Amino acid sequence: MTRTHETVLRGAGAEVVLGHGRRFTLIGERINPTGRRIFQDQLRAGDLSAIERDVKAQVEGGADVLDVNMGVPLTDEADLLARAITLVQGLTDKPICIDSSVVEALEAGLAAYQGRALVNSITAEDERMEQILPLVKKYDAAVIALPNDSDEIPMDAEKRIVLTRKIIEVATTEYGIAAADIVIDPLAMPIGADTTTSLVTLETMRRIRDEFGVNMTCGASNTSFGMPARHTLGAAWLPMAMTAGLTSAIMDTRTPQIVEAVKAADVFLDHDEWGSAWIAAHRARQAAQAAQAT
Repeated sequence: MTRTHETVLRGAGAEVVLGHGRRFTLIGERINPTGRRIFQDQLRAGDLSAIERDVKAQVEGGADVLDVNMGVPLTDEADLLARAITLVQGLTDKPICIDSSVVEALEAGLAAYQGRALVNSITAEDERMEQILPLVKKYDAAVIALPNDSDEIPMDAEKRIVLTRKIIEVATTEYGIAAADIVIDPLAMPIGADTTTSLVTLETMRRIRDEFGVNMTCGASNTSFGMPARHTLGAAWLPMAMTAGLTSAIMDTRTPQIVEAVKAADVFLDHDEWGSAWIAAHRARQAAQAAQAT
């Protein structure tokens, strides 16, 4: 089997390491205005107070890393993202995943960031890699990469592997980025229209782990989109994905059912030695309940 890699991220004080033998990394997705009209209006008005609430909720839910996206129409996204990152770093020492489709915003966010960030994201499209990989190298960041190109989102594992190989080869040979700093998104697709898409994604994960040894992430809620009882589906799917090689996920950590399923899977995969983190979390809950009862 190919040697596996570890991806090191740093915030203002905390370090998080993604790895195949390590506990699963939870990337809190909530600091994102997509689909949140009130939040968008607040951001347009220069009111960033909701970010403080979102940071608190995601961290309390168990987020190891925070995804920060400020994609609001009719705003200066570069300025907004830089200000949001500065605010978040004043609230938590957790590492940040800087999330934008706008190259100028990514650079502004990276310039404002203190630590070692994760950039979200590139694809296998040549233009996208040419725009963003130099920034990743310049600011010594890690990057999420999706194995799709301008033609399509591949629906078969083989094409996803071909594009993953392309991304890794270009990043490592042309830009001098370590394979450890490339985090592949194996493209978790909604099962609502076709339940076989999950099988393709799991096969893709296994092959990426075995052939390249790099870390992986995905938008965990994508899989259950359009289905009922989404938290139950997520709590089943993520541990399955972990056994296939997924090492992190972008998700809303305000969902205890899913977070606890991941933590339990860490125990069974021997990623939580002696179950120490599981036991510590249980004791902390007991202590909190006892304090409330008095």
